[in-house]
Amino acid sequence: MTTSKAEGYRQVNDAGVLRALAHPARLAILSRLQTEGPATATECAQITGLSPSACSYHLRTLAKNGLVEEAPPRGDGRERVWRALQRGWGFNEPEDGITPELFEAQRAVIDTVLADAAQRLNAYLAQSDRESHEWRAAAWLTHATLLVDAEELRALAERINELIIPYRAAERAGEDAPTGARLAEFQLRLFPWAPRDQGGPGSGSAGSDSTL
Repeated sequence: MTTSKAEGYRQVNDAGVLRALAHPARLAILSRLQTEGPATATECAQITGLSPSACSYHLRTLAKNGLVEEAPPRGDGRERVWRALQRGWGFNEPEDGITPELFEAQRAVIDTVLADAAQRLNAYLAQSDRESHEWRAAAWLTHATLLVDAEELRALAERINELIIPYRAAERAGEDAPTGARLAEFQLRLFPWAPRDQGGPGSGSAGSDSTL
């Protein structure tokens, strides 16, 4: 799992920080702060379904791990306001190799990220018949089976990442967005198939190309 190399994106290879992220509520809170700006625990509760006190706990955990911090207060200053410290995060393979502890922490956070992404995709599909023709036509879901070596797969990921950087919500914070702009999601998964003797797909399974 990788992130943009742009300024303000953090590479996380600390198992403790990854374990802190491997919680759906913390992931949702951090995403809210990165894409929409500073918020209070009460505002975070609106997107997590938890109580403000529970969100306060998760915000403190994120702060302890260097992911968020307190922002300047608003109005009478009664509520604490929090902001993200980075525009985004991700992780790469450490140069000195990966430990079993770090591998398990990475798997935990990947599982949380994928489950969260699947939930948002399902939420879109469930109400897509109520979207305008313009937005339905703009949405693009594709599946393709590639034949590449490791360097080609890495290069492809980097090229795609460079294309989406200017459109990231965190990158556009504070800018005038186009009229009618709304939050949208880009989901990309590039990975080699597992060998068939290790649980990989059989002949002809899950390999048909499609664009929806």
